[in-house]
Amino acid sequence: MSDDGSNGASIIGPEGRPITEEDLPPPNTKRWVMRRKAEVVAGVRSGLISLEEACRRYTLSVEEFLSWQRLIDSHGVRGLRATRLQDYRNGQPVARPRVMSGAAE
Repeated sequence: MSDDGSNGASIIGPEGRPITEEDLPPPNTKRWVMRRKAEVVAGVRSGLISLEEACRRYTLSVEEFLSWQRLIDSHGVRGLRATRLQDYRNGQPVARPRVMSGAAE
């Protein structure tokens, strides 16, 4: 163990560089960009952090984490884009409702 209590282990992250537990997103993360989601998935897959710890630390449900993992497996890191999530969720493109300006009838 290192002086800060971590085990000092590192893995190769989604951007191809080594990351440690200290490089994972902070627990108070509010804006989940593709890279941060992919780092958490890589950390869990490699054993850097447990699934239970990741869910607790980031206030995620197991289902949400598993959906990130499935999207990476099916579509790569780009599948984690929030704007594309609905398109990938059912495996088919989804028609988005058009936003109409003006008063509702």
